[in-house]
Amino acid sequence: MSAVNASFEKLLDYEQRSQAFEPGQASGRVHGGEWAGVIFRIGETPLACSMDQVHEFLPIPAFTPVPGTKPWILGLANVHGDLLTIIDLAWYLAGERSQITMRTRLLIASLRGRPVGLLVDEVFGQRHFVTDEGKNARLPAGSPLKSFVHKQYRSGKDVWHELDLETLFTTAEFLNGAAA
Repeated sequence: MSAVNASFEKLLDYEQRSQAFEPGQASGRVHGGEWAGVIFRIGETPLACSMDQVHEFLPIPAFTPVPGTKPWILGLANVHGDLLTIIDLAWYLAGERSQITMRTRLLIASLRGRPVGLLVDEVFGQRHFVTDEGKNARLPAGSPLKSFVHKQYRSGKDVWHELDLETLFTTAEFLNGAAA
């Protein structure tokens, strides 16, 4: 097969897969043993979440603070016609408010069927990981991520820690956003 035919076949395959794609139906699993994740950072910590857990990422929209909530709940925003709770993930995890820059983004996920925006310092895009290459996470003693990161994956020189949003979203403290 010539290089031109091989390229055409590849493009045809991409077109067929894109036409068959239905938004909201992506499983995050690419092939047996692989998973697709969005990669980002909080502070200096490189993290990844399964595409099953993150619907999209976007710049921070205008939001309205909500009185009577924990300080890490920044407020509410109207995004795509839905009311979105914005949470500063670094502030929740480590007690340190995130510095908002041009690179700061929201990871949009679902908590009990409602959209929630997790403020992160930077999003790098999507990466594929091989499930069998996941190792037990090595985090510094006392890391606020210990309860939510169980595996890490190496990609070249980089090590990405898999943040488990299911565990985060079932934590009693996270679910109780009312100020004491």
